[in-house]
Order: sequence, then C-alpha cells, then structure tokens
Amino acid sequence: MSKDLQALLAEEIGDAHESFAAETPLREDAFEKSNEEKIAIIADHVRGILDTLGMDLSDDSLQGTPMRVAKLFVNEAFGGLHPDRKPSMSTFENSYRYNEMLVEKNIVVYSTCEHHLLPIVGRAHVAYISNGKVVGLSKMNRIVDYYAKRPQVQERLTRQVVQALQETLGTKDVACVIDAKHLCVNSRGIRDIESSTVTAEFGGAFQNEEKKQEFLNYINLNTEFGA
Repeated sequence: MSKDLQALLAEEIGDAHESFAAETPLREDAFEKSNEEKIAIIADHVRGILDTLGMDLSDDSLQGTPMRVAKLFVNEAFGGLHPDRKPSMSTFENSYRYNEMLVEKNIVVYSTCEHHLLPIVGRAHVAYISNGKVVGLSKMNRIVDYYAKRPQVQERLTRQVVQALQETLGTKDVACVIDAKHLCVNSRGIRDIESSTVTAEFGGAFQNEEKKQEFLNYINLNTEFGA
C-alpha cells in the first residue's frame, strides 16, 4: 500500500472510533528519550510549524512559544502517557460493610482529541460496587485525569477508566459515563457548539438494567449546593 493511500485511509477513518482498542497506541521505544530531550525536539518542530506558517519568531510574543508548547505537551497535556505518572491506587478493607454502589460524579475531564489535537472538555461519572475493597474518593478523580492527559478517543478513555478500577478493586462491578464537548466538532468542520458526546462502559453488575438505571439516576440527582 502506498504512503499516499495510507494517509488517505487514515484521514477517512477520522471520527469512526469503532476500531480503536482500549490500549493507547504507543511504540515500544516511547520512553527511551528523557522528558528534557522530548521537550527540545518538540520545540524545534513547533518552531518549524510556526515558521512555515509565516510567523515572525523574532517577535517578543512568539519567541517563547515553541518551548512553552513543548513543555505543555510533555509535562501537562500528554503527561498521562508516562506510566510513572499513574496515581497510586491503594485500597482499604470495606470494614463498614457498605455494599451498595458508590458514585463519584461530575469529575472534570480535560483531554485532547488524537485526530486533530484539539481539546475535549467534559465530565465523567464513575461508580463501583465493593466486593471487599474500597478506594479513596480522590483516586477516582486522579485515575480519570491520568488517562485523560494523553491524545485520546473518548470511547477508549471511558474503557481505560473502568478497566483500571476493575484491576485495582478486584471486581468487574465498575461503570463510567463521560459527557464531553469536542472542539474538533465545536470549533471546526460542522462548528456545532451545542452538541456533546456521551460514552459509557458498564461492567459486571452494571450490565443489569436495574443497576444501570440506578447509576444513571444518581448521575441525574441535583447535588449542587447553594450559598
């Protein structure tokens, strides 16, 4: 297959996410370079992009842009690619014998669409039913943030959150719903600023329609607190 045909097929795949696996596509040598080396290389590439666009990189406003973008990519926006950044997920015995579902809702999601490198912004709602282990509430937020901080597809992000908690808690009874706006839809192409994308992954007991509906009802509860 020619490179031109490969490029055309890749562009045609576009937003057809069905073919994407739960694992983030990384090369085996992804972490051979240090963060400092990656930042230097990315800064050179960003400088080349801006120069190609005709920007005057001697201007005070633009001089630091390549390095700022490189640091943003490596340390912030795509920091979740590195396995060393994965939050520790210590568990505790469910000594109080709480055996109903626990729901952490409205977790802020900031991610980046891997097709256009534009932001994905929304909320995640995560739930699990303990089979003897519990995890600190903030850890659920942190695991969402970890997997969000990489070039992403929302379907993959949803599955990764569920699979990470299933592994940590030793149970299949985990669910996640994400509702997010994609700027590749909102700010380019169709430019539909009102639409959002909802994805869901239901594991174990949450595949039961009654449990699934109970989870969705919790998501819809008005939990905003007034002054």
